Amino acid sequence: MDTKTQKNALADRILNDDRWLKVLAKDASADGQFYYSVKTTGVYCRPSCGSRTPLPENVQFHLTTQDAEQAGFRPCKRCKPNLPPLKEQLAAKIALACKLIEASDEIPSLTELAEKSGLSMYHFHRTFKAITGLTPKAYSKAHRENRLRNQLQKSDSITNAIFDAGYSTNSRFYEQSNQVLGMTPSNYRSGGKNTEIRFAVGECSLGSILVASSPLGVCAILMGDSPEPLVEDLQNRFPNAKLIGGDATYETIISKVVGFVEAPELGLDLPLDIRGTAFQQRVWQALREIPAGKTLSYSEVANKIGSPKAVRAVAGACAANAIAVAIPCHRVVKNDGGISGYRWGVERKKALLDRESLEA
Repeated sequence: MDTKTQKNALADRILNDDRWLKVLAKDASADGQFYYSVKTTGVYCRPSCGSRTPLPENVQFHLTTQDAEQAGFRPCKRCKPNLPPLKEQLAAKIALACKLIEASDEIPSLTELAEKSGLSMYHFHRTFKAITGLTPKAYSKAHRENRLRNQLQKSDSITNAIFDAGYSTNSRFYEQSNQVLGMTPSNYRSGGKNTEIRFAVGECSLGSILVASSPLGVCAILMGDSPEPLVEDLQNRFPNAKLIGGDATYETIISKVVGFVEAPELGLDLPLDIRGTAFQQRVWQALREIPAGKTLSYSEVANKIGSPKAVRAVAGACAANAIAVAIPCHRVVKNDGGISGYRWGVERKKALLDRESLEA
């Protein structure tokens, strides 16, 4: 076989390999699945490498970096295939920043967090928001607010709970206590005493539905087979709050929710009073970014928030969500696309997804 024929045969072999299309597309989703080497340069690369596309007759494919190096190739200095993918490196940096925030009594400055992460302030802020769904400030705020709620439940005094949660002064906290708790600390500690929670119960094709609001916004959307268990659930959440039902003005809010359940294309834009841990809020924000008619697996949500190993915790956050449809935990499915685990029943989850798929 002459040299030209040999080159053509090598080129044909590569051109007929599906992996070559991913190299041509510089497909980042293929990173880690395989590597390619170029015999004229002596280096091996990720599929997404931004270097000039080599001639196919000079290319070989490798399943691992070890395979490529044993074949005599060295890692590309541009895409650094011997290091974790950039996305994983950034996720690890942001995870460390989250731990720093959670371990600090005072909210760390953006400068400090960026320096610890080895990133510029702009890059850090943008990356943190992309991975967690929250800004560093919002993440810090959510973590401190959840710590306060826990401290109020177990501390002997409100003042101690405020300081233990990381607030430097009482006055600084009381200026924003309604935004943090939806009520005063003493009322929160006593199960919502002296706090008004407006609610209404309606009926839709999926059964009964209850919508409740604090002064900050909608704090619960509950679904079930009949109204009584839903009202009991709300009472258990705010055992000493003043529950106000049958408000004619509030009926318009529940009509919006019922309308959205029946016709998802209408959209649902309501102020929400979202209460949860910083991790839960990251998950819930990610859920709100899933378009109607689309689904993500629990693993994909975990990857989206930069915590790929926290699949069970993601499932737990979905189960803890008390604001149905507005925080669409029904759009999270098993890795194989199967429908499982829904606080308000698997059949309701399937029905919601079927309606959204028809409208998509």
